[in-house]
Amino acid sequence: MEFPAVRAPDAAAADAARVRQDTLTKPSGALGRLEDLSVWVSACQGTCPPTQFERARVVVFAGDHGVARSGVSAYPPEVTAQMVANIAAGGAAINVLAGCADAGVRVVDIAVDTPDTGPDTPLDTPVSPAQRIGAYKVRRSSGDIAVTDALSQEETAAALAAGRRIADEEVDAGADLLIAGDMGIGNTTAATVLVAALTNSEPVAVVGRGTGIDDEGWKRKTAAVRDALYRVHPVRFDPEAVLRVGAGADLAAMAGFLAQAAVRRTPVLLDGMVVTAAALVAERLAPGARAWWQAGHRSTEPAHGLALAQLELEPIVDLGMRLGEGSGAALALPILRAAVAVLAGMATFDSASVSGRTDPP
Repeated sequence: MEFPAVRAPDAAAADAARVRQDTLTKPSGALGRLEDLSVWVSACQGTCPPTQFERARVVVFAGDHGVARSGVSAYPPEVTAQMVANIAAGGAAINVLAGCADAGVRVVDIAVDTPDTGPDTPLDTPVSPAQRIGAYKVRRSSGDIAVTDALSQEETAAALAAGRRIADEEVDAGADLLIAGDMGIGNTTAATVLVAALTNSEPVAVVGRGTGIDDEGWKRKTAAVRDALYRVHPVRFDPEAVLRVGAGADLAAMAGFLAQAAVRRTPVLLDGMVVTAAALVAERLAPGARAWWQAGHRSTEPAHGLALAQLELEPIVDLGMRLGEGSGAALALPILRAAVAVLAGMATFDSASVSGRTDPP
């Protein structure tokens, strides 16, 4: 799938934000990373000072993975569908954290291993809110990547198109900041394969504990990643083929979502390991997309650090989290809001009649 060229954030607005930061009633650079984040938001919005986010949206992409049947997770595969229902009912961690950050939450069933939660609706057909959870379902569970392809070529294209359409829906409805979240037992195994393939890393260097697996589970997960990586290696320079062979429908939809958000010039807070793995692919699908993203947090998964380094992104918070769902990004959103508020609302030396810095003659 071809994406339109990604235009860079507004450099002139970024320059104006840096100049304004130096006029505020504080020593230059005293607010550290907050200043950098405010400059980024100004550049994304194309204005200085920036405006506060009015419709931040979290979209949780849900999907099962055949590899989960190999004992790579501490939880059984049926938990995916149960947690989709929990998110839809407002009872998950992401619902609580998004509420604290004044962000809306939407969950979409891309490949949960249950009967459809919505009709088989063409991508160009409007659906009601009650139908939306399953409106973009590609299949029931992605294939076991240790032994077979995750998706067919047609399913890969459908998943990318779904993510792209979901991003368009959210932006068209007024979203001014997006967060992608993930839900799926076994998805860190698939995500680890993506990171290993795209950063040329060995399985033992990237495999983490995911949902909290023990040593035997870690061995099984490492073996699954090794086998999948062997199958992905011949197609590692083709991002769509990497998704088809070694990822899954949920990850492909996330990649399409993240790429399209950049095309639509909408800032994104990335979450943890799974979302950032999808971001690695999205950057290859839409070069330059990473300029529209910030890393919400650093996961405890070793592959996440490698993915962040590849994207040259520094996480906003590092609290030892590994939940997924968009939770780390939602937790970082109030900090991003604070950065906007400082640049937009703080007095300048002139307006407050405060003497500025004096350098020795």
